[in-house]
Amino acid sequence: MDIFNAANVSKRFAHHTALDKVSIDVPEQSIFGLLGPNGAGKTTLIRIINQITGPDEGELLFCGQKLQPQHIEMIGYLPEERGLYKKMKVGEQALYLAQLKGLSRADALKKLKYWFERFEIQAWWGRKVEELSKGMQQKVQFIVTILHNPKLLIFDEPFSGFDPINVNLLKDEILNLKQNGATIIFSTHNMSSVEELCDDIALINKSKLILSGSIGNIRKQFKSNTFEFELMNVKEDLKNIMDGKFQLLDETKDDQISRYKIKLKEGIIQNDLIREVLPYADIQSFREVIPSMNDIFISQVELDSQSQKL
Repeated sequence: MDIFNAANVSKRFAHHTALDKVSIDVPEQSIFGLLGPNGAGKTTLIRIINQITGPDEGELLFCGQKLQPQHIEMIGYLPEERGLYKKMKVGEQALYLAQLKGLSRADALKKLKYWFERFEIQAWWGRKVEELSKGMQQKVQFIVTILHNPKLLIFDEPFSGFDPINVNLLKDEILNLKQNGATIIFSTHNMSSVEELCDDIALINKSKLILSGSIGNIRKQFKSNTFEFELMNVKEDLKNIMDGKFQLLDETKDDQISRYKIKLKEGIIQNDLIREVLPYADIQSFREVIPSMNDIFISQVELDSQSQKL
């Protein structure tokens, strides 16, 4: 079941088209990566989901129903630009924002106490927001975003301002939220985090959806029949045994190990490569090269940008 669907959503501002017939389906209890370069239209779509602005065209469904104002209570949104009041005390502000989400004062205090202790920031309860580092402020805003247990969470660059230890802390909490039933839309430029966390992605470029699907299927879709392997006791230059079946892309050697990257030509399988190599060397390792999401992101955005210029 999908928790959110957007069908052919378009949005224009004056002479600029921010979204052009974009469709996405966000499965329930998943982490969905909303990706794209700066200015692609991601933030516009997030604002439409949060009903900050409305689409010019298209249909939006939340849990199978047309998106309505009352659905806002079931959504938690952590924007890239933070919105805490600098002069207010941390605990006072967190309590205020929690009550705006519909929590009673007693429930809000109980939950805030739990999360402040979990994030080890209880000592900052009585301090002003302006005294906190960017990372500390980020923790407070993250807590306030998730406190009312929303069905759908939207995180826009949630790791901004965090050191590696706190990035891992937040990643663990995001995975725990998913495990406990939440659905997460996750927007970031960090492709390693996308590979680590996301189940599915949608890639938007210049207002158009150019790629979508599961991480695993997309990476397999773009593999190029390329393999890396390490050899010992090499008795023959591999170039001499390629026989037109393989293309040597890269070669590095040290005293004992020779490393190769080889692309198989059409109709050739990996067993053919192994059979050719075995008489001339000992194979220490062998693996298929699957492109990273970072490589796919760059290649597809560049390809789409070039095609739009034509």
